Amino acid sequence: MKTVLITGGARGLGSAMGRAFYEDHNVVFTTHESPADAVLEHCPNAVPLAADLTEDKAIQGLPSRVFDHFGTLDIIINNAGVIEPDSPERFDFSKAKANYTLNAVTPMALAAAALPHLSTGAVIINITSTNARLPAMGAQSYSASKAALEAWTKIAAKTLGPKGIRVNAVAPGAVNIPEAPRPDELTKLFVDQTALGTLASPDDIANAARFLATDAAKAITGHILDVNGGYRL
Repeated sequence: MKTVLITGGARGLGSAMGRAFYEDHNVVFTTHESPADAVLEHCPNAVPLAADLTEDKAIQGLPSRVFDHFGTLDIIINNAGVIEPDSPERFDFSKAKANYTLNAVTPMALAAAALPHLSTGAVIINITSTNARLPAMGAQSYSASKAALEAWTKIAAKTLGPKGIRVNAVAPGAVNIPEAPRPDELTKLFVDQTALGTLASPDDIANAARFLATDAAKAITGHILDVNGGYRL
């Protein structure tokens, strides 16, 4: 059975991805400040690992910790992220650093640390954002950090392709997380700008990631898959 590592897997999109994989994969998901998803917490082949992924030591040790449990690492989903609001008029160095560290630098560092454990057929999936190409007002460094992650997705795909390792990304638009839904009026504002007249759900994002992890997508690499209901087409 293949093993998937999901960063930021305790809640929201991460826990939805864990539930999409756990029936036929070993699932390792990182937690930091949030408790583990209730479904995954009681699943015998799902293992939570506490890790502060802003710390290099924690990142470097994570692939070995996965191997300690399951002896293999086949899929990495870089889902952990943060949104610290800022703008050109309200630049805050600590917020910009937080956005770039977790959203862009951590996935790069984790991939590098995992490479000795990855073999032909391995898959890396980055969770980016529609805001990488449609920047959000009031979230300049978040949007820029996701754009950096999309650029790295293509660089890594080209570099790791000869090793048989695929690298892709899923770019959600606005998604209402059950634990933290948006106000109805804000949800409507986003919905009105989609072609399908609906927002994607956490399960929609998880299903897209699962597709990219399978052999059905074996010829796909360096691709950014938008899952946003046709936002601002």
